[in-house]
Amino acid sequence: MSGKETRLIYTRPAGCWEEALPIGNGRLGAMAHGAIGQETLQMNEDSVWYGGPMDRVNPDALPNLSELRELILQGRIAEAERLARLAFTGVPESQRHYEPLGDLILRMGHGDVEPQSYSRTLDLAHATVEVRYKLDGVTYTRTAFASHPDNCMVLRLEADRPGAISFEATLRRSRYLSACCGQDGHTVVMTGVSGGDGVRFAAAVRAVAEGDASMRTLGETLLVEGADAVTLTIGAQTTFRQEEPREAALHDVNVAAAQPYDRLLARHIADYQALFGRVTLDLMGDGAMANLSTDERLDRVRHGLEDRGLVALYFQFGRYLLISCSRPGSLPATLQGIWNKDFLPPWDSKYTININTEMNYWPAEVCNLSECHLPLFEHIERMREPGRDTARRMYGCRGFVAHHNTDIWGDTAPQDAYIPSTYWPMGAAWLCLHLWEHYEFTRDGAFLRQAYPTMKEAAEFFLDYLIEDRKGRLVTCPSCSPENTYILPNGESGCLCAGPAMDNQILRQLFGACSQAAQTLGVDELFSARLIRIAGKLPAQGVGRHGQLLEWADDYEEIEPGHRHISHLFGLYPGNEISPRTTPDMARAARVTLERRLTHGGGHTGWSRAWIISLWARLEDGARARENVMELLKRSTLPNLFDNHPPFQIDGNFGGTAGIAEMLLQSHNSVVSLLPALPQEWPDGQVAGLKARGDLTVSITWRKGRLTEASIKAGSAAVFTLAYGIHTIQAVLPPDGFLRIDGGLKVLDQQVIEPEGHKLKK
Repeated sequence: MSGKETRLIYTRPAGCWEEALPIGNGRLGAMAHGAIGQETLQMNEDSVWYGGPMDRVNPDALPNLSELRELILQGRIAEAERLARLAFTGVPESQRHYEPLGDLILRMGHGDVEPQSYSRTLDLAHATVEVRYKLDGVTYTRTAFASHPDNCMVLRLEADRPGAISFEATLRRSRYLSACCGQDGHTVVMTGVSGGDGVRFAAAVRAVAEGDASMRTLGETLLVEGADAVTLTIGAQTTFRQEEPREAALHDVNVAAAQPYDRLLARHIADYQALFGRVTLDLMGDGAMANLSTDERLDRVRHGLEDRGLVALYFQFGRYLLISCSRPGSLPATLQGIWNKDFLPPWDSKYTININTEMNYWPAEVCNLSECHLPLFEHIERMREPGRDTARRMYGCRGFVAHHNTDIWGDTAPQDAYIPSTYWPMGAAWLCLHLWEHYEFTRDGAFLRQAYPTMKEAAEFFLDYLIEDRKGRLVTCPSCSPENTYILPNGESGCLCAGPAMDNQILRQLFGACSQAAQTLGVDELFSARLIRIAGKLPAQGVGRHGQLLEWADDYEEIEPGHRHISHLFGLYPGNEISPRTTPDMARAARVTLERRLTHGGGHTGWSRAWIISLWARLEDGARARENVMELLKRSTLPNLFDNHPPFQIDGNFGGTAGIAEMLLQSHNSVVSLLPALPQEWPDGQVAGLKARGDLTVSITWRKGRLTEASIKAGSAAVFTLAYGIHTIQAVLPPDGFLRIDGGLKVLDQQVIEPEGHKLKK
């Protein structure tokens, strides 16, 4: 893409938080508003959560487990749900919640007046937010970024007239604040405790002024007058990582402030571009559109106009967000990534693991950002010990378990007393599939050796948890199909059940992944065989009276046919057991399921619409996939391109980016499929740097709706089928091997291809 197509552009300051622009380095984040008279950076640090760890396991769960299961198997659902609400809900009901760090407020010396010109941009290529305006013949520029290598955020203020920069800077937080004061004439420090027995935190901002400027602190305010330019370095730390967060935050800002601004910026850009620059996407949109403001482009799309460049921009914005809120050493992305302004945020801005957290990481591998996946894996490890305790005390099982939420402390006990979601035991199982996905994409044997025990422990829980139903099948019980409600033949409604389709799909994937991992590592042959045997006793996927995939073990109608969750399509995406090429009957039933959901108003939340893109892509229906890309932009995208649930949830951004990638490249079941869901509205384009399973890097060019050329580079030895439409070839590549083909899959350049009976060495 051109440089202009990597920019979000606005012609006025943010009128609200949802119009501000995000920056982040994984651990620190901020929303820059860009007002003339007062700049506000609403700030977050990933470990500022209310309260400390709790033991929330309900002691009455295990003594009542047998009765609960019997009630469910007998169809006495109302009684079962009452018992679950009383005996299986966590005590207390809720886990911990995420909090904002606070605000950095700059009151500018020129007041809040109308400028002669104004622009506000987020440059995705450099991960910088720039505000530029002109007053009384002076051009003012502010540049904000969050530096990963220098562990701080930076705000640079410049003017093209010497001595024109004057402002007052203050750190603000509305509650749980211990102290805020200036020190040494150029630094302000804020400290506090994030409520109850939560972490202690500190934030610091230091100013370095250029020119003949005066600088001092009065109370809690930093005053700068008459500077040519000023660089503010902003740091924050908590006791989650540091024993003395105040000293650690001061160290961060002082070390950064000792460097010239140009060096800070260059180090930030080099570090960021090492990740962001791996993938480019050009859908050959109208170049003139790139000069329009982003909110105007969104409005044009809402009125039915085409803007392929905006689609590509949205795709890259998702990659930018993932780099900005999930870096090695940080916590994983919450429901709001790292950008949360509320002390009691929607759904606590924590980790909802019955799809939302997983969706956050759908683009990580295919979009060539494997490193950004690592915080999730570290958090899974954080959950293991609490999950073992929950498994033993709630269910009398080995292994580890998690339900549909977790928090900074890795809490695994049920969250809420909400029948449609709370009593679902599959959270850890789904999360552990991300470990296998990372191996599938990277072929990192050392990682697999480290991850396998975690995967195994998640599987072990279900070897104890599964029970036999009235038909002799092994089922999860209690469980539910997130977050839907069925109607019993007697007209009553219910959520709790045994063996819903999603559970069976996840378990077949998990057991299969554990078995493949064990075989690859040469361990646990008997355990692996047992998993395969148990998988064969799970309920098979059924088809209902409407031709739809069954969501529950029986063919129930549902209270809300257009429900936002489409849990029983897990096997289509992100799973791989349903495919139009390998299971056409199940794929047809999946199509019916999707059509029924959409006919009844499905996709009404941002993340659900984003999931639907990938589902249509897996069905190789480019027209329907694109239709839902456009609906995501029209109905569920805020002016700053954040996803709108509503309210803001970042999973829709990540799901949308993953869905666009899935339209262009798929790589499941040992087949690398090029342009599997290319819509006719994207006739020309090119994408470079996407990843396929097998440690393959893929670049694709197409013209007039047809593949013209593709290249595949192997990072590891790989054997795979390469497919385009009805055409396939069998390929074998050594490490660093390279293959280039034309639109007919004719080989243009190669290193190794098609030796018969080739076996990879372990």
